[in-house]
Amino acid sequence: MPPGDVIEVTKRAKVAGCSEALLTLGERPDVHAEAREKLDALGYESMVDYTEDLCRQILELGLLPHTNAGLLSEREIRRLRRYNASMGLMLECIADLPVHQNSPGKDPRRRLKVIEVAGKLRIPFTTGLLIGVGEKFEDRVRSLLAIRKLHERYGHIQEIIIQPFDPKPGTPMENRPRPSESELFATVAVARSIMPDMNIQVPPNLVSNVSPLLLAGANDLGGISPVTPDFINPEQPWPSVAELRAEIKRAGFTPRERLPIYPRYVKDERFMSEEVREHVYELADEEGYRAC
Repeated sequence: MPPGDVIEVTKRAKVAGCSEALLTLGERPDVHAEAREKLDALGYESMVDYTEDLCRQILELGLLPHTNAGLLSEREIRRLRRYNASMGLMLECIADLPVHQNSPGKDPRRRLKVIEVAGKLRIPFTTGLLIGVGEKFEDRVRSLLAIRKLHERYGHIQEIIIQPFDPKPGTPMENRPRPSESELFATVAVARSIMPDMNIQVPPNLVSNVSPLLLAGANDLGGISPVTPDFINPEQPWPSVAELRAEIKRAGFTPRERLPIYPRYVKDERFMSEEVREHVYELADEEGYRAC
């Protein structure tokens, strides 16, 4: 997207009451000629240059950027940290799976390294599992244990997403069945057992009913956008906030809006740059949640 278009969406989001701007990229898109040509036309030397500049502008408008840009070097992560309230990279699975054989960016060792670098740099970080792509249940457990180990060392994992695979038409896995609700339930429950104090997220537009998952141990439903679709799963529309509030209350819980940086890190200045800290404090209440 041209920067002007990004800023226009950001302004609409600000009016709509949003607090987060999610920037999610493919794996090193600027190695491809078409992306390279677009970046040249926009006046950027690399995708990181483009992303850093957008994050700076978005932050200046009062929204908090959260970037998921795939595998990055420590220097690149450090650059983006300055203008991001949090960052993320899905581990997906610690096992080497056939489905990822042509995707070197999915190498779990390389992904774990990025997550570790984020810990060293004190970046509030989102990661998680993609279930239903050929992994065994024990692979999910090992993945969760690997994440726990890094969090115990650096204290930077703010949430773990348990995301069901959603097959896409026209792809090699279009006919693969989605993981069952019982598989999702069991994985959430195991994640909660392994990490009792962790925030466990399930994407509400990828499940039929959030209530059982809340009872299994999930305590977060991610972000819901009033201005854009889920670009990763555009065929799965967002539920309304009113629908989610009703489901949460029926399950016996109270909904509360958070920022893209969780309350624990709002209260710990080591996990924010000076640029980010100013805007976080404008949006947060005394407990670190969204001030409404």
